[in-house]
Amino acid sequence: MAWLRTAFQDELDGVTTSLVELSVLVNEAMQKATHALLTANLSEAEEVISSDDRVDAMAHDLDNRIIEIIARQQPVASDLRALVTALRMSSDLERMGDMAHHVAKITRLRHPAAAIPSELLLTIEEMGKCVRVVAEKCTLVITERDLDKALEMERDDDEVDRLHRKLFATLLDESWPHGTETAIDMTLLGRYYERYADHAVSIARRVYFLVTGKYSDDSE
Repeated sequence: MAWLRTAFQDELDGVTTSLVELSVLVNEAMQKATHALLTANLSEAEEVISSDDRVDAMAHDLDNRIIEIIARQQPVASDLRALVTALRMSSDLERMGDMAHHVAKITRLRHPAAAIPSELLLTIEEMGKCVRVVAEKCTLVITERDLDKALEMERDDDEVDRLHRKLFATLLDESWPHGTETAIDMTLLGRYYERYADHAVSIARRVYFLVTGKYSDDSE
């Protein structure tokens, strides 16, 4: 029966490979969406918007494969936990792709004008850099089950939250000169970056639990 176990392990490895591919794809999407936003690059924004269909298709295909594996193999214990965790991670990655898609749509909505007021360019650029770091670590956590990186991501997310609060403070200042429409755009953008990082951290927490049997918040 050893060959059956080997075949099943190959299927599990294939699930991990697909998760890594999705993670890389949504990281690239957000990097491109941020660059398009900062430079008012419509063609790059359109590329991100179009690529979201690919992310969705990959995530849905992965979900179907996982469900089929569970139905056919009827795994138990750690194998079942790994597959159920992979289903949830796939959902998180799909949502990360959606956040990049939403960022790109704001660029398209405001084109040919720049969507970002000059005084907020640096804040948005910093948020983009922070979520790139989070996404890159997310890929390592999925690939290598690197628990140190998983814990680091919690701190990286704190920086994204700090920048989000900084953005809101600017929007709420009585001297805000750019009107309601731009304020709404900035509010949405802040939320998209924050949620993108939150989903990445959710993946890290799931991997941490998968490896250790406890949540990262309980690690102290």
